[in-house]
Amino acid sequence: MPEDVIRSILSGVQLLEQELLYFAAFWFVLGALDEFAVDCVWLVLRAFKTKSPRIADAAARPGAIAVYIAAWKESQVIGHTIGHALRVWPQRDLRLYVGCYGNDPVTVAAAMAGAAGDPRLRIVIHDRPGPTTKADCLNRVYRAMCDDEGRERRRFAGVVMHDAEDMVHADAIAVIASGLADADFVQLPVLPEPQPSSTWIAGHYSDEFAEAHGKTLVVRDALGAPIPAAGVGCGFGRERLGALAKVREAEGGNGPFASECLTEDYELGLLFSHAGGRSRFLRVRDADGRLVATRAYFPATLETAVRQKTRWIHGIALQGWDRLGWSRRPVDGWMRLRDRRGPLMAVVLAAAYGWLCLTGVLFAAKLAGLVTPVRTSPGLRIMLWVCLASMIWRVAMRFAFTAREYGWAEGLRSIPRMFVANIIAIMAGRRALASYMRTLRGGAVIWDKTEHSHHPATLQAAA
Repeated sequence: MPEDVIRSILSGVQLLEQELLYFAAFWFVLGALDEFAVDCVWLVLRAFKTKSPRIADAAARPGAIAVYIAAWKESQVIGHTIGHALRVWPQRDLRLYVGCYGNDPVTVAAAMAGAAGDPRLRIVIHDRPGPTTKADCLNRVYRAMCDDEGRERRRFAGVVMHDAEDMVHADAIAVIASGLADADFVQLPVLPEPQPSSTWIAGHYSDEFAEAHGKTLVVRDALGAPIPAAGVGCGFGRERLGALAKVREAEGGNGPFASECLTEDYELGLLFSHAGGRSRFLRVRDADGRLVATRAYFPATLETAVRQKTRWIHGIALQGWDRLGWSRRPVDGWMRLRDRRGPLMAVVLAAAYGWLCLTGVLFAAKLAGLVTPVRTSPGLRIMLWVCLASMIWRVAMRFAFTAREYGWAEGLRSIPRMFVANIIAIMAGRRALASYMRTLRGGAVIWDKTEHSHHPATLQAAA
C-alpha cells in the first residue's frame, strides 16, 4: 500500500482517537463529580457516626412474618436455603412461602426435603407451567398468603423477600421486623460470597456490593431518598403491600408485583416511597460484630454474569425509565440518574477502551514516523488530570470497602477486578439495549434467571 494512503488512513484514525478521547473524558469527569459527591456525604456521615448499631440495641418484635421465595429449576440450592433458614430462625409464627411450578417437580421435592417436616414451610404451586416471570410467581405466592390469612383469621405483620440461593443471617427476621415498626420498607445489606474457583468473575460482585451497600445505600438512607429493594433481605409492611396490590389489581394486575417487569424488586422499593411510605437501609451488627446481611454465591462465569447484569440494566435503567419516570424532588432525580446510567456508561467505557486500542496503533505509527503528535488543548488536559485523580481515588475507595468486608487480600484483588467489571458492563449494556428493543417490537419479557448449583451453607457445614 502506498505511503500516502497509509498516512491518510492514519490521519483518520488520529481524528477518531481524539474524538473518542474527548467523549470519554467528558463523561468520566461528570461521573467522577457524581461519585465524589456521594463520597463526601458518606465521609461526613462517617465523621459524625458514634458506633455501629447492634442487634442488641433494637427491640426485636418479630410478630407474624411471611417469607417469599420464587423457585424455578432451583433443586440444587433450594433445599439448603430452606433448611438453613428454618434452622437459624426460631420464630414459630414465621411462615416460609416457596413458589414453585407443576412442571418442575424436582425443585418441589428438594424444597420439601429441605424443610424436613417443619410445618412453617408452605409450598405454593403456580397454576401455570414455568417459567413465568419471577414477579408473576411472587404474585401467586401473595394470593396464597391472602387465602391463608382469610382462612386463619389473622394478618401477617410483614413480608420478607429472598431468593432460592440465599444464606440468611440468624438475626435477619428480628432486625427487619424491628425496622418495620417505624418504616414501611427496609433493606438489609447483601454480601456476595467469594468463590475460589472464580476469583475474577464472581469476585467483582463482592467489590461492587461492598461499596454499594457499605456507602451508596447508606447515603441514600441518610438523604431520605427512595431505597431500591435488592429482592433479598428486604421487608415490606403488610398494610402498604396490600394497598399496592389493590392499585395493581385496579389496573388489571394480579398482585403487588409487576409481572412484566424484569426487576420487580427494585421497582417495588421505589413504589413504596412514591406512595408516601418510609424506607430504611439497615446496617446492623450482631452480638459477635458480624454484619447482619444476606450471603449468596453470584454468577461465576462470564456468560452468566453478563446475562444477570443484562437483566438488571434492562429492568432498572430502561424499563425503570418507562415505568417509573422521573421525580421533581432533586435528591430523588439524582439517584434515578445514577440508577439509570448503565447503558450510557457501557457506551463510555467502550469508547475509552476503543481509544486505548487506537492509541497503541498510533504509538507504533509515531515510532515509524508516519504520523505527528496532536497537540492537546488546555481544556482536555484539565479533564485528563481530573480523570487521573478520580481513578486513583476510586481505586482507593474500592480497595477500602472490599477490604473492610473481605480482608486485605480481596481488597488488593478488587483493583484489577475493576477492569473485569468494566468488560462485563460493556457486554451487558449492549445486550440490554438489544433486549429492550425486542420488547418494544412486541417481544415477550422472559425470566432469564441465573442457574445456581452451589450454596454457601454447604461450605459452612463442611467447615
